[in-house]
Amino acid sequence: MATTTMKTSFPLLMLLGIAFLASVCVSSRSDPENPFIFESNRFQPLFENENGHIRLLQNFDQRSKIFENLQNYRLLEYKSKPHTIFLPQQTDADFILVVLSGKAILTVLKPDDRNSFNLERGDTIKLPAGTVAYLVNKDDDEDLRVLDLAISINRPGQLQSFLLSENQNQPSILSGFSKNILEASFNTDYEEIEKVLLEEHEKETQQRKILRDKRKQSQNEDVIVKLSKGQIEELSKNAKSSSKKSISSESEPFNLRSRSPIYSNKFGKFFEITPEKNPQLKDLDIFINSVEIKEGSLLLPHYNSRAIVIVAVNEGKGDFELVGLRNENQQGQRKEDDEEEKQGEEEINKKVQNYKAKLSPGDVFVIPAGHPVAVKASSNLDLLGFGINAENNQRNFLAGEEDNVISQIQRPVKELAFPGSAQEVDRLLENQKRSHFANVQPQQRERGDHETRDRLSSILDAF
Repeated sequence: MATTTMKTSFPLLMLLGIAFLASVCVSSRSDPENPFIFESNRFQPLFENENGHIRLLQNFDQRSKIFENLQNYRLLEYKSKPHTIFLPQQTDADFILVVLSGKAILTVLKPDDRNSFNLERGDTIKLPAGTVAYLVNKDDDEDLRVLDLAISINRPGQLQSFLLSENQNQPSILSGFSKNILEASFNTDYEEIEKVLLEEHEKETQQRKILRDKRKQSQNEDVIVKLSKGQIEELSKNAKSSSKKSISSESEPFNLRSRSPIYSNKFGKFFEITPEKNPQLKDLDIFINSVEIKEGSLLLPHYNSRAIVIVAVNEGKGDFELVGLRNENQQGQRKEDDEEEKQGEEEINKKVQNYKAKLSPGDVFVIPAGHPVAVKASSNLDLLGFGINAENNQRNFLAGEEDNVISQIQRPVKELAFPGSAQEVDRLLENQKRSHFANVQPQQRERGDHETRDRLSSILDAF
């Protein structure tokens, strides 16, 4: 009876240990039923022309009710060709902008100031809601790719951009004001305001109409447009580079790789910047990490105590496995049968589910707090992660020499919690001499393969 009581007091540790150490069989589901993976085709285009595109990932809570706390968060992807610009706009959302590839000039406007920054891969900056900004791809050859985590302000999961200059789909925000307000605001006749700012051309000259039509045809809706080298040189003047200081600025870009990795060995590197180390992230309670996993290597099983992590695959291919509960594939919806759901909840929650998915560039996966996950790389894999609820988050590994939470369990408790003896558990944990990253192939099997190859080589050498 005492043993039973002790075992039931450690349900989480038992589940984690069973999932990864005891190799108990749990069912696997196919990718379409895996709510934690968002393949790249789930990004929907908001705008696209010959110069680039803007894409928005579907709402997280549309996949599963477990993502209800992510209603305010969206992912946006920007891509533009060399010598182009995303024209000025402001949005009712806070943004964390990260450069995935390419070189850019970001100009941020304030009522009494203007700052321009040279950005490269890994550079990150917070753009508060309502900030007017524009982004230039200054490179001669490489496309610019940017990922934004957007936190909506007005309506959960809904973003609204307001343009300073009109295009074919959306008028300028200035055009929404009455004639009298505009005349008083600019101290100018409405006809002049109309001609210079609004492009409402009922009375425009034929020459100006020809120039406007030509410009609109070449720029295709005036969102991502071409620039000349001379214009890029002008915009580059006084642009500053990202901060390499040990203490990050409240407004300047910072680079994810400006500090040493928090975990590193020959199989991978894990860079992370937390709210405690960066004032831009502290206000939003978000951490950002960048993870490199070498081909044939594994990010060891672990879970986050508080953070919900949104992970985007930047480069490479691989696989991830996440351990959750069997009911987590339910789509977000109203709970019409709450009583019936509660009756079965206790039984359902005892069933461990293994969720697997293949990873390719452009894919996104989400790791809820408390859910163990492991990632292996079939080619060099580069991941970018945003951690929501970052403050006081603890990352606990379930294998490896360091940061292994299971190894901290006292011997008498190990005897009660696991099928094997405490000595057998300790011996098993000590088999993995690596921390955080390891070879996908166990060392014993690796040694056996080497011995087999050596024997074959010796036999072949005899002929």
